[in-house]
Order: sequence, then C-alpha cells, then structure tokens
Amino acid sequence: MNRPDPVPAVLESQSRLRALLGGLTDADVRAPSALPGWSRGHLLSHVEGVGFALARQARYALKDELIDPYDGGRPARDAAIEAGHGRSAAELRAAVTAALDEAEQAWTAVGPRDLERPVRYRDATLSAAALAWWRELEIHTADAALGYRSAQWSRPFCAHVLDFLAPRVPDGVRLTLAASDGPAAPVLGDGEPVTVRGPLTDLTAWLAGREPQGPLNSGSAPLPELGPWP
Repeated sequence: MNRPDPVPAVLESQSRLRALLGGLTDADVRAPSALPGWSRGHLLSHVEGVGFALARQARYALKDELIDPYDGGRPARDAAIEAGHGRSAAELRAAVTAALDEAEQAWTAVGPRDLERPVRYRDATLSAAALAWWRELEIHTADAALGYRSAQWSRPFCAHVLDFLAPRVPDGVRLTLAASDGPAAPVLGDGEPVTVRGPLTDLTAWLAGREPQGPLNSGSAPLPELGPWP
C-alpha cells in the first residue's frame, strides 16, 4: 500500500527545533519542561538520544541490516538521559545539534522506495521509524516550551497522531473527536458513544497526554480515562 512519504515533514520538524535552540541559556535548560519531573535538560537529552537511535535504524536498514535502537536497551537510554540532563546550555545545544545533523544525513538518504524496509524498532518498517521521529520532534518541541506550541501542530500531524493513538481509547467507548475548526471528526473505538469537542490541535494534545490550550467539551459525560501509549 502506498503511504505518504513522512521524510519531508521530519526534516521540517528538525529545522524548527534547530532554530529554537539558538537562544537557550543555562537557566532555560534547568527550568521545567511540560513533562512532569523533567527539566528542559532531560527533554533535550532524550531528543538527542532518540534522534541518534532512529537515525541508525535508517542507516542500517539501507544496508539491509537490523540493529537495536539503543545499545543496552531502555535502561541505557534512561541512564543517558540522567547523565546528560545537567549539561550546560552550550553543551546541550551542541549535543542536540549533532543528533539533528546525524538524523538529517540519515533520513535524506531514505527514498520513497526504501520506506518499507524492515527495522528492529517495533519490528516495523522505515516508514514507522520516520513517523516515530516525527512524533518525537513535534510533541517534544512543544513540551520544551521554547516558543512552539501544540496549537501550531499541522492538520496532517494531528491526523497521524489521532490514528496512532487510537488504542488509548478505553474498551467499551466509541469516541468521536469533533473538531470545532474543521471537518475532521474521527471515531475511535467501539461501545458507549462519547463525543469530545474542541480545536483539532487540542483534541490531539489531549489524546497525546498533553494539556490542551483550551477546555474541551464532552457534554455531561466526563472525559474518558485514556489508556497507555501503544
């Protein structure tokens, strides 16, 4: 099945984050991010690590080889974030920029015909790995609160995230997401009908576990308790 090539969107998101890193100060990187318990330093260290991890999925896939995203798995990933979050703004900027440089080189080498190559990440394809990097970039750039907000997410990005996060809808709920700013009204899950209304970006932020920019309206029903990320 032909799917849209996610690489151009990935490269645009990388450029956006790169541009926002320029004015970071040491106070900025010590300040909290939107993720509970994580400073901006934690968040940027995570983006650095996942950028390198998914870039090497691309590099090895193009050689018809499989490799784990992280050497040492999740424990090594977590240890790297803990070890790296206390770096200065200059050090973090250089580290994230190096990861973005590596990612740009890796993903620009991926052509549309390469997207179905297998990768070890989720035992999926290069397309899935590229989409994962897109999610990481867009969501965590908003989490970093550097001037880019979830309200600026594009409609194609929102459509992708709503589709990817559909498994978060709890069993027994048929959830209609009625966007107040457009025709999009995806229906997720099956069971008791619940309709949640709001701007598309706010609906997407909520499903992604982020704070919407404004209130959502679910009528007399409470917002469903969402499950874990897939």
